[in-house]
Amino acid sequence: MGNGAYDAAYGQSLTDPEGFWGEAAKAIDWVTPPQRVLDADRPPFYRWFTGGTLNTCYNALDRHVAAGRGDQAALHYDSPVTDTKQTITYAALLDRVATFAGALASLGVTKGDRVVIYMPMVPEAVIAMLACARLGAVHSVVFGGFAPAELAARIEDAKPTVIVAASCGVEPTRVVEYKPLLDAALDRSSHKPESVIVLQRPQARAAVGERDTDWEEMDWDELVSDAEPADCVAVAATDPLYVLYTSGTTGRPKGIVRDNGGHAVALRWSMGNIYGIEPGDTWFTASDVGWVVGHSYIVYAPLLAGATSVLYEGKPVGTPDASAFWRVIAAYGVKAMFTAPTAYRAIKRDDPDGALMRAHDLSSLETVFLAGERLDPDTYAWATERLGVPVVDNWWQTETGWPIAANLRGLQPMPIKPGSPTVPTPGFDVRILGERGEELPAGEEGAICIKLPLPPGTLPTLWGDDDRYVSGYLSAFDGYYLTGDGGLVDEDGYLYVMGRTDDVLNVAGHRLSTGSIEAALAGHPAVAECAVIGVNDELKGQVPRALVVVKAGIDGAADGERIRAELKQRVRDEVGAIASLQRVDIVTALPKTRSGKILRKTMREIADGKTPNVPGTIEDASVLETLAPVLKAPA
Repeated sequence: MGNGAYDAAYGQSLTDPEGFWGEAAKAIDWVTPPQRVLDADRPPFYRWFTGGTLNTCYNALDRHVAAGRGDQAALHYDSPVTDTKQTITYAALLDRVATFAGALASLGVTKGDRVVIYMPMVPEAVIAMLACARLGAVHSVVFGGFAPAELAARIEDAKPTVIVAASCGVEPTRVVEYKPLLDAALDRSSHKPESVIVLQRPQARAAVGERDTDWEEMDWDELVSDAEPADCVAVAATDPLYVLYTSGTTGRPKGIVRDNGGHAVALRWSMGNIYGIEPGDTWFTASDVGWVVGHSYIVYAPLLAGATSVLYEGKPVGTPDASAFWRVIAAYGVKAMFTAPTAYRAIKRDDPDGALMRAHDLSSLETVFLAGERLDPDTYAWATERLGVPVVDNWWQTETGWPIAANLRGLQPMPIKPGSPTVPTPGFDVRILGERGEELPAGEEGAICIKLPLPPGTLPTLWGDDDRYVSGYLSAFDGYYLTGDGGLVDEDGYLYVMGRTDDVLNVAGHRLSTGSIEAALAGHPAVAECAVIGVNDELKGQVPRALVVVKAGIDGAADGERIRAELKQRVRDEVGAIASLQRVDIVTALPKTRSGKILRKTMREIADGKTPNVPGTIEDASVLETLAPVLKAPA
């Protein structure tokens, strides 16, 4: 198949990375242009754009205002949980960010200092992030409502000068007070910030400064009212912009570092070339700023591109119903949206016929992008059929910050193959390696690895821990970054990601990916969502076990026996007799992180009789409590 524009870009990105990324860097305003595009002096610690200085906030805000885009909307804040809507122009956002940066500076925050941000999906979270970038400070956003132990571990590791928090988060059925959680975290932490700033929300105001503390506490409004706006501080391209801790870590948390220069160049390039979003377009990413997708594609990439970003404080269903996304798309003239497949599965479960779409004008919508969990073919087919637009999978990680593999809708749209995120993105030299590090031929499943150097925008290291970066990601195969996912590349060069390598089952010596079994289950008309885990078995080593959520309107109790039998047969037909699915449980919900990832490892540990390490990012711990007796029950 002819992929002229893609082949040319991908080829140049691997054979002449300096030329490719040097050209991409022209879309960013530099204070001092880089002296070198790729600095390979100290492998495996490659650096991008050394010698260059810039300011990320200037590139996201000031330059657009200077170019005459000040009256364009930068953010549409839409909050069904608080019944609030607000549109903030580039000029107004710049004013608010410069003022808050001044407030942070008045508390002693300077270049290189860390600021922990513990907030829900409100404009002030974006303002705080950009204000840190303006000062050259390093932000570390922690999901609002994160448990005290997890928050304390991040405070210990990042050692922030200031913490910026909100008084509460608002969920569809409850208000979560953040301040008691933050106080408990600060009690546990040996590091105490110099100041804590609290955004008071009317749904639950926080009692501030009622107890003896050795840190100062102040109200957001009171602080900002006296602040002098701050100018942008030039930082080195290789200086950190933020640290983002990965979920589900044990012991010391893993802080993914993102630099300023490579990040700005890669995200600006991705917005037009991957997502087809140009200056002035409206873009809706339904995620959370506490997750990498929120950092990259709610905040930085759309603003670097001069687009309009929708900041949505709500859920795909339940705020108020499964039409929420369609309302937002119609209200703001959204050109493309990005969310996790789990969000679309929730909509499909509640409104299988897509009846709620019909009340909304979705004519502005050109593309839907999904990432974060494997996009099963059934969800892909449902969304494609109902919406009538391309539904595009893209695959990446917190560590990479932007897609490793995608269908590049701006550069050169390609035919979509269900189950594949399409092809490696320029800059990512993706290889499938066998157990001895040998490159495997097309069609053969192995470890998905990326040949070094990684492109701009990816992690240069872990926060304060170069050794752990090397041992955790670069030591399995010399000269390669280990993604931790298994998969294959087909004869057309399309990548298939079959799941985490620890989700590969070894059934009587046969290696099976949970992804292939889940794909077979998901194709059943009754299945809304499913997860497959491998549990220990004396005879076969491991056997697959399925947990299935059925669609709304289907009686799992009355029809359960028939559905289970049909699902077992589907797996036998599509994956093979060796997969022999002995057990299918129909359950009401699957445990997930707040970013939509199903907690397969946690379920596997419970099923094997272990005490699991439950990640702090779990969305609803009660789901796990309900499932525990099912998982522990003997086969």
